Amino acid sequence: MESPSIRDFCVRRYISVDKPADDVDHLAVEEPLEIVLRFRRRRMLVRKPVSITMRTPGEDRELAIGFLYTEGILHHRNAVEEIAGGEDSSIVVTVTGHLDLQRLERHFYTSSSCGVCGKTSLQALQINREIHLDPSRPKHSVEFLVQTPRMVREKQSVFERTGGLHAAALFDPERSLIRICEDIGRHNAVDKLIGAELLAGRTDFSDLLLFVSGRAGFELMQKSIMTGIPFMAAVGAPSSLSVELARQYGSTLIGFLRESRFNLYSGSDRVLGKEKGPHFR
Repeated sequence: MESPSIRDFCVRRYISVDKPADDVDHLAVEEPLEIVLRFRRRRMLVRKPVSITMRTPGEDRELAIGFLYTEGILHHRNAVEEIAGGEDSSIVVTVTGHLDLQRLERHFYTSSSCGVCGKTSLQALQINREIHLDPSRPKHSVEFLVQTPRMVREKQSVFERTGGLHAAALFDPERSLIRICEDIGRHNAVDKLIGAELLAGRTDFSDLLLFVSGRAGFELMQKSIMTGIPFMAAVGAPSSLSVELARQYGSTLIGFLRESRFNLYSGSDRVLGKEKGPHFR
């Protein structure tokens, strides 16, 4: 059965300027998903659209739960009463308990390329969950860290066929890759990953390492910290704001992780190496 994440298109390939050939290309699917909340307010059941995100189909339930959690709208898995597919590519999440209605007033469109597009101010992005990251864990060696891109790439089944997806993965303290998720949007891949772990029953992320295959933008750093993950490693470049946020919360942030090298921007105590370098939070 063909994957819902992949769609075939007839193309003409030019392997050189004078040698075109008809072929079939496998492309990653990009389609909108609306995330809708249902909750009770004054004895009424309210239906509230929260976001529209351009994503690769698959793991939509996980994406919705992960998004609501990393955005600070949901604070624990037990608040979720029901997750159901709605009409026109939507996921409806019914929740119980108190909701921060002020945060729900933030209507925004999330594109596949930028998780913070449409959020009107930095103040609206402030983390609303009390976060304390353990500075003593997890610890990982330089030798292990430089192996993680290869370990993740070997598990990227859709990327292998399309070359068009980002990946997010979690490693445990024993350096085992415990889960990987793919999506055309880097922030969606992280949300799918977090949502899948929440639905599987995880309540504590404090000893995990988050790997992302793209750049380490502010929105990914925010999701990592909101989840309580103290260690993030990215193949691409971090932004200035992501480094500032990592240092503010004492998170370990690695960028440019490729070809047996990387830059360490924050949280040096969690990286074990033979050489002592400058100390910074």
